[in-house]
Amino acid sequence: MNPSPIPHADVLVLQHLNEDGPGFLGQWLDEQGVCWQVCCTEAGEAYPASVAGFKGLAVLGGAWSANDDRPSLRQAEALIREADALGIPVLGHCLGGQLMARAFGGRVETLAQPEIGWHAITHNGSATARTWLGEAPDATVYQWHHDSFVDLPPGAELLASSPACAHQAFALRQHLAMQFHIEITPQKIDDWLAHPGAVYPVQVLLHRDSVQDPVGMRAATGRHLSGSQALAGHIYTEWRSRWR
Repeated sequence: MNPSPIPHADVLVLQHLNEDGPGFLGQWLDEQGVCWQVCCTEAGEAYPASVAGFKGLAVLGGAWSANDDRPSLRQAEALIREADALGIPVLGHCLGGQLMARAFGGRVETLAQPEIGWHAITHNGSATARTWLGEAPDATVYQWHHDSFVDLPPGAELLASSPACAHQAFALRQHLAMQFHIEITPQKIDDWLAHPGAVYPVQVLLHRDSVQDPVGMRAATGRHLSGSQALAGHIYTEWRSRWR
């Protein structure tokens, strides 16, 4: 099924799974008065054949691996490469960032341990890192991943890391790829905890330093959500500044 095109939409959002929607990104775009369109492949909505005509492209996360043999993932990578060729800035969230790494020649693999819940990241203080992530070197952001981009694409600049994940964000030309979920909202967390998958309880037991249990995660949400949304606003504003 092809979703009805939205006339004059400035932003295209690629969504993979029903439970991993735009979240705070959608709220921010609405607050900015931006016309945007989301296409969800699990809902049967085919991704557009081209991103020509859009000003920005955002790629969301999902429980799939970027290395899965799924046509929609390969199409997302093709659209990322086309956006690059057209000068359209791409913003990747978690799986979206991994797809950006693959699309530009990087590599995605499973890490030694997952990150689930609220965890600190540190940026490296470079001019690019400060531009995208702000002056404060440390931030607490929401994570739910086991895979990550372990080799960055040629020419990419590493911006941030965490103890469990060496590559938390990279910039390449006008694009930003993130391993974390800066679009997170309490509703998304509730939805994921309602159906966390069979592996999650085991991960809580095996990786207490990097996987939060539901009680700890919800308590941390109260402490860190406002800071996460402030950082998201900064990142999204910087992304928008690159729109043509």
